[in-house]
Amino acid sequence: MEGPFESLRKKLDEFESWPRVYMFKFIVPADNEKLAKLQSLFNTSESEVVTRQSRNGNFISLTAKELMMNADNVISRYEEANTIEGVISL
Repeated sequence: MEGPFESLRKKLDEFESWPRVYMFKFIVPADNEKLAKLQSLFNTSESEVVTRQSRNGNFISLTAKELMMNADNVISRYEEANTIEGVISL
């Protein structure tokens, strides 16, 4: 399966041991609906989610740490985030 995240999947499988806490970073336009959609990808009882607004207020960064069981779970989360318009994965 070749996709936009295949390179990341290979690196995660090669350099990471699972399960482990994985840190996701995203930038989203300062739009409450888009931010809510992005936040909903993370289980609030199992994840640590921190948001910060940009200096000029046009964007919001979201950092989330969550226990992931394998590289496929990480890739799935990125694929879900990519369905939200304007989200940039870091």
